[in-house]
Amino acid sequence: MAVAVGRGFLVRPCSSSSFLRNDLPKSSLGITTTFSPSKPATSRRYSLTVVRAQQRPTWLPGLDPPSYLDGTLPGDFGFDPLGLGEDPESLKWYVQAELVHARFAMAGVAGILFTDLLRVTGIRNLPVWYEAGAVKFEFASTRTLFIVQLLLMGFAETKRYMDFISPGSQAKEGSFFGLEASLEGLEPGYPGGPLLNPLGLAKDIKNAHEWKLKEIKNGRLAMVAMLGIFVQASVTHVGPIDNLVEHLSNPWHKTIIQTLANSGS
Repeated sequence: MAVAVGRGFLVRPCSSSSFLRNDLPKSSLGITTTFSPSKPATSRRYSLTVVRAQQRPTWLPGLDPPSYLDGTLPGDFGFDPLGLGEDPESLKWYVQAELVHARFAMAGVAGILFTDLLRVTGIRNLPVWYEAGAVKFEFASTRTLFIVQLLLMGFAETKRYMDFISPGSQAKEGSFFGLEASLEGLEPGYPGGPLLNPLGLAKDIKNAHEWKLKEIKNGRLAMVAMLGIFVQASVTHVGPIDNLVEHLSNPWHKTIIQTLANSGS
């Protein structure tokens, strides 16, 4: 994308044998001045200053991203201040780790807000989210629930890891009790099929750049939201809906600044 700005700069006439120059040096801002062929020495030509807009957005405008972050990854805005992705193999693992954490965060935020809303409105008698783990259920003991959760999540995470180190291996016949056709793994990190993709979104996962970008953006926002929920629970000892109701009751005096100030006194 290029846009012409201003009237241009008045330049000295060029000889009749001059040609359009494309090899002129460019500044760090991407500004290039081009000279058009001139007529006899009595004529004057105006050149246009062309500013080439940066084709790829970065987390800090004007920042040159690292060479190993070339913009092909979903949500790649060149942010890696610690250089963790310099090793290609490590970068692949970090991409998968971020994706999984993003999905857990989105599920966690939705679960916390939904159950907290039911609790505050009185629709259901539920504990606040950070005390839910200590609740005793009648249908099973805490130890039983822990073991079942450990086995189920351990199995799912093992399958995910095996698919990461050997893409496509978990979609082979006989690798999942004959249910491989119901999963139809698309690529590492993106399983599909009617069980995990019932709406049939992004069937062509190789070209689903927009869906991948939306997911990772929402996932990163959810991770930040989870951090905020953790902090507010530690400071206020109530759920997020309680904090929201209190803030809306007096928006000018019930803010995070007053809350943190009162918690330290």
